[in-house]
Amino acid sequence: MTATRAEPQRAAATVGRAARRIRIGAVAAVLAGAIVLAIVVSAGAGQLALAPGETLRVLLAGPDAASAGHGIDPASAGAVWTIRVPRILLAALVGAALAVSGGLMQAVFANPLADPGVVGVSAGAALGAALAIVLGWTALGSWTVAAAAFVAALGTTLFVVATARAEGRTEVVTLVLTGIAITAFSGAGLALMTFLGDTTTREQIVFWQLGTLGGTRWHELAVLAPIALLGIVAAVLLGRRLDALALGEREAGHLGVDVERLRTMTIVLVALLTGTAVAFTGIIGFVGLVVPHIVRMAIGPAHRPLLAVSALGGALLVLAADTTARTVVPGAELPIGMLTTLIGGPYFFYLLRRMRRATGSWA
Repeated sequence: MTATRAEPQRAAATVGRAARRIRIGAVAAVLAGAIVLAIVVSAGAGQLALAPGETLRVLLAGPDAASAGHGIDPASAGAVWTIRVPRILLAALVGAALAVSGGLMQAVFANPLADPGVVGVSAGAALGAALAIVLGWTALGSWTVAAAAFVAALGTTLFVVATARAEGRTEVVTLVLTGIAITAFSGAGLALMTFLGDTTTREQIVFWQLGTLGGTRWHELAVLAPIALLGIVAAVLLGRRLDALALGEREAGHLGVDVERLRTMTIVLVALLTGTAVAFTGIIGFVGLVVPHIVRMAIGPAHRPLLAVSALGGALLVLAADTTARTVVPGAELPIGMLTTLIGGPYFFYLLRRMRRATGSWA
């Protein structure tokens, strides 16, 4: 009798798993198709506008599109492959890295309102960049500001994690409070650098804080791409252990998960992904908050598919935002971080109200 009752339950579970896989595949396919469409639109948009058909011809012809035999205007080929394609690829990689970082932070803190800013990564990067700009550091040439931002982001995160550890355990509350303190301190340091700088450096700091993908070149992409791709793969591979952590620390420990090691690895991975992204683009806010939450509502909470699909969603969001930023105002370029914040700010309030309705309080 027991076996007879178990059969329908197993069948229902099998059908449920199949339905989830179909839903995940469908969402991923839609996002991938939208990314391809966004790439074509973005590659053709700009002061030298190209029709979709011409844009496809240039893209399919490859980097040597202007060579003899393709019948493509050299100016069009140069605009697409020298200026736009590196920027498009960087936007996609940065968006994917920030979205995955947000998904990891939400897993570690078991809170859909968490993002990389919780541990002060972006604030530390901003202070590092400002120091390099105002103090005129030039040790690494054009790479100096990016390197300073990355080192500051990673150093800030390691400091926060070390401060939050006590007796071999990472105290989550202390981690959050330390992150808040670091963010406040970095904000004060950033204000000081802005005060000490001249007009040119102040403009650089402000524009860096607002985020920009302008001036992207292939050599920058060559540095960011391996780090971002390896970090995203590593995050997806942590998915099963993050699923166990979602059950609770004690339950995860019973399942063989070293919770402290997992938490430290995840936060360092967040610092690596976010620090690398903001080092090249400045601060692009709310991507890590908005994208994982929307994806979670669409495909469920399992972290392996959640992080993989979030990478696609983040790539699409930043790519669309960047295309809008450089085309919506003729002859000017809006800061991309401003656009993502205009999207993410209202959505954050929506999440707060949604959580309030679910829990009955703001706590």
